[in-house]
Amino acid sequence: MTRQVLIFLHMDDEHPGYIADYLYKKGIPYRIVRSYQGEAIPQLDESMAGLVFMGGVMSANDDIPWIRQEIALIHSALQANIPVLGHCLGGQLISRALGAPVTTNPVGEVGWHQCFKQNNNHSIEWLENIGNPFMMFHWHYETFAIPDKAQLLFSSDHCHNQAYSYGDNVLAMQGHVEMTKPLLTEWITRWTDDLQVTAPSIQNYEQIKKSLSANIVALNQVAEQLYKRWSSTLSL
Repeated sequence: MTRQVLIFLHMDDEHPGYIADYLYKKGIPYRIVRSYQGEAIPQLDESMAGLVFMGGVMSANDDIPWIRQEIALIHSALQANIPVLGHCLGGQLISRALGAPVTTNPVGEVGWHQCFKQNNNHSIEWLENIGNPFMMFHWHYETFAIPDKAQLLFSSDHCHNQAYSYGDNVLAMQGHVEMTKPLLTEWITRWTDDLQVTAPSIQNYEQIKKSLSANIVALNQVAEQLYKRWSSTLSL
């Protein structure tokens, strides 16, 4: 039996971005699941080497059947010690499965903003060889609390709870470390009308686009390290 990573998408025509590129490069099989389009959410079984949950425009608190089902699947995976990885909405779903609330962030956080490592051994382990601070792409208005027994890894000026690890094989992130140049270009082109506001925590379309190429290169280095650490826990 070939074990594989399941990647759950939550938006039309979305690509998983760098996580898919990384898994492909490493020869790790994966399959995309679009439960929001009505695709059945599989029950946890031995074919699942790990679960990856991407972002979305909905809230982890929305009373939507597939959201409840994905949270239930995450809960089952946690109990079975299956590696789980979450980006933005995905990180919030993991938090809900761990019993931690998802609430409105004091400010919206959109665009390129620096993140700062926490001074703990878990941050050192997950962010080995990554400079401090480092750049992350953000697009969110909610935030998760840090679950019991989880370890905060890094923060930003506008959102304290940016990422945490739980156990050895769970990583939940509020930011979008998965961005590639094609994916982010598609996002800011599709939602240009939503990128007209400028504030300390919110960049507009031109600000995001200005240093996109250089920031993507730096972001991919962060993604490479985090995905390397997470994927090292997969049993294939």
